[in-house]
Amino acid sequence: MSRRRIQILDGSYGFQLNKHLEKPLDHDPLWSSKALITNPDAVIKTHMDYIQAGVDIIETNTYQASVMGFMKHLGISREESISLIEKAVEYAKIAISNCEKIGMKRPLVAGSVGPYGAYLHDGSEYTGSYMDFTTDRQLREYHESRIDALVRAGVDLLAIETIPSKKEASVLVDIVKKYPEVKVWVSFSCKMDGFSTASGDNFETTAVEIYKSNPSQIIAVGVNCLAPHIVESLIRNINADRDEPIPLIVYANSGENYNPTSGWDNNCEKLEEYIPTWLNLGVTIIGGCCRVCSDYIEKIKEEVVRWEEQQDSS
Repeated sequence: MSRRRIQILDGSYGFQLNKHLEKPLDHDPLWSSKALITNPDAVIKTHMDYIQAGVDIIETNTYQASVMGFMKHLGISREESISLIEKAVEYAKIAISNCEKIGMKRPLVAGSVGPYGAYLHDGSEYTGSYMDFTTDRQLREYHESRIDALVRAGVDLLAIETIPSKKEASVLVDIVKKYPEVKVWVSFSCKMDGFSTASGDNFETTAVEIYKSNPSQIIAVGVNCLAPHIVESLIRNINADRDEPIPLIVYANSGENYNPTSGWDNNCEKLEEYIPTWLNLGVTIIGGCCRVCSDYIEKIKEEVVRWEEQQDSS
């Protein structure tokens, strides 16, 4: 493949945020987005951690943020909920400004758009089970107001992430067509079988179809929030024998398993060991998801730099 610029994405927002909180928000129905109203300073500091780690892209603290969710769990109005989503973009920009003052480069701001299942707070973004009872109209009503707020607040691009199905991805891609100047990536949650999205669609077919449905806006398709050892089997054939490679994005988690009763099992994989393989397969954006903190993002960046140097010398 031809030489390309690899962009470094940040890591787990919630995991890093907890380092700045007295009490973690892991079990809150709004998860890390609760801090937008309870601890804006911690939100800003979390972004700064990743900027100082040298990333090219930071995501807003809006994965689990929505108008419906804020109205339900915070008891605030629709207008106040929209304003809070816009505040998330403002906090990211404040963090950038703070870091620029100490000589750090300016990253892009990606507005995080998590799945409808995140609002349900039942882990169904990892199974896609809600697809059986959720209509396209419901999905559109949920996502459209938050996307409108993120774009209006001035994000550089949108991170459509942890999407379990082709159905939800298609609705989201259709929504962003309202803003033809806005670039997006679409990243899926997948089964452990190494072939399927969380809801059972063939991942390779889905990823290619979604990308081809709007190549003028979609800058990458890929996977996030899954164990590193599953990634290769999902993406290895997407660019096989393709004259123009489809740009891919990968931000895996630490490989640890989570149990609601006992917590994380602490069985981490060495994520950095997989990076050269992923880059060789066409990955152009790489970062981390659950349990991958700013220190680990620095390791990922080191591996990317090493790979790029090898490409330059070959």
